Amino acid sequence: MLRRPPPLHALFERQRAHRWTAAQTTAAQRQAVLRRLHDAIKRRRVALADALRADLGKSRAEAEITELHPVLEEIAHAIRRLPRWMATRRVDTPAVLLGARSEIQPQARGVTLVLSPWNYPVNLALAPLVASLAAGNTVILKPSEKAPHVAQALADLLAEVFEPQLVATVQGDADVARTLTGLPFDHIFFTGSTAVGRHVMRAAAENLTSVTLELGGKSPALIDASADLRLSAERLAWGKLLNAGQTCVAPDYVLVPEAQRDALLLALDEVIARRYGDRAWLRAGPDYGRMVDAASVERLERLTRQSVAAGARVVRGGEFSPAERFIAPTIVADVTPEMPLMQEELFGPVLPVLTYRTLDEALGLIRRLDTPLALYLFTGDDAVTRRVQQDTTSGGMVVNGTVVHLTNPHLPFGGVGPSGMGAYHGEHGFLAFSHQRAVLTEPTRSPVRFLYPPYGRPGPRFVAWALRLLERQSGPRE
Repeated sequence: MLRRPPPLHALFERQRAHRWTAAQTTAAQRQAVLRRLHDAIKRRRVALADALRADLGKSRAEAEITELHPVLEEIAHAIRRLPRWMATRRVDTPAVLLGARSEIQPQARGVTLVLSPWNYPVNLALAPLVASLAAGNTVILKPSEKAPHVAQALADLLAEVFEPQLVATVQGDADVARTLTGLPFDHIFFTGSTAVGRHVMRAAAENLTSVTLELGGKSPALIDASADLRLSAERLAWGKLLNAGQTCVAPDYVLVPEAQRDALLLALDEVIARRYGDRAWLRAGPDYGRMVDAASVERLERLTRQSVAAGARVVRGGEFSPAERFIAPTIVADVTPEMPLMQEELFGPVLPVLTYRTLDEALGLIRRLDTPLALYLFTGDDAVTRRVQQDTTSGGMVVNGTVVHLTNPHLPFGGVGPSGMGAYHGEHGFLAFSHQRAVLTEPTRSPVRFLYPPYGRPGPRFVAWALRLLERQSGPRE
């Protein structure tokens, strides 16, 4: 029988009452919790895939590849490594504390809130949930109301597996989210836009609640003169058109040397036609998704038309149908940094192509814009790779590829500044939802007793002299 959560404040208090029970569970007990979730996802994978198709037009294959399988792998990874993650870690103790023992003890944060988005509504709801449960927390999950079929499917799934005092799903609109962020959670994990992330952070500050913010931004794809253009086009098209471009780390714009622009445009056109089809098949086929709503289509159409009016040109696509939630894969050339397409994250299948003359010029543009969530470099020159790594920053970076860094649970996934705060996946998710508690055990006959006042005694004066001597012998050059 499905368990329905109580009203928000009562639900929060119920989880707060349970948080110490959850925090004191062993690795074996948490592994059992994660296995129950793993098995339930496998039982309900068809229902989840159907919900993804209803909300976003995702094919069954894309749902498996980008949503269901990654979550199952995340759970399996956590189950295998959880005992090591939970283990208390011994660390060194300085000589002045001779005989003391120093440790770092991972502790659950307590009652946590996960605010998940609509673009990957299964993956980006359940992956943080897995990390929080692995760390020993209780969780309230608020899925996006923009993907209502998935939100209900998640609510049904989690109500089947968990008691509400451990995990509960709350559905609703922005008002519900605002109410939740006003509660004194011990940690809030938010995935969404930078604008909403600011509101979440302000609300969390009122309760001094720690936050993980997974945001977005304009992730550049930089094509170096040494790059293989056909390979670049293949991987660019896949990363850009996955989920109809509604991916936080999708390439948002391309920078290509002037002399190679036309060759890249031709290669992109060929790849899109071969991978996704044209015209009727593009609309009817199973390989290309839909936008989440008509407003998203209208926004991208407006930005594209305004940029064309300013001198850009559409070289492929340009079909926008709000009623069908459809945008044809669209490539826009002759774009400049001042045009509307470059003023905000696109989050859809429209790809602006800009040209540059020198690498310095391209890197200067990347640095002028907000720090991106991802940076994609296509090059055959190791010196260029080192230069881009040294002269730019981003949440993540992929050389000669796009998006795939998300699939490695050993890598942290997160942004910098406007593109996010904190990181997760694998052990990094466990750490995001844990407090690293410092524990020092002082021995009975501790040398610290020689530091007690009055300081005119020989003991403290000798210790002060010895410390100065040690500074001269070791110093900062060690």
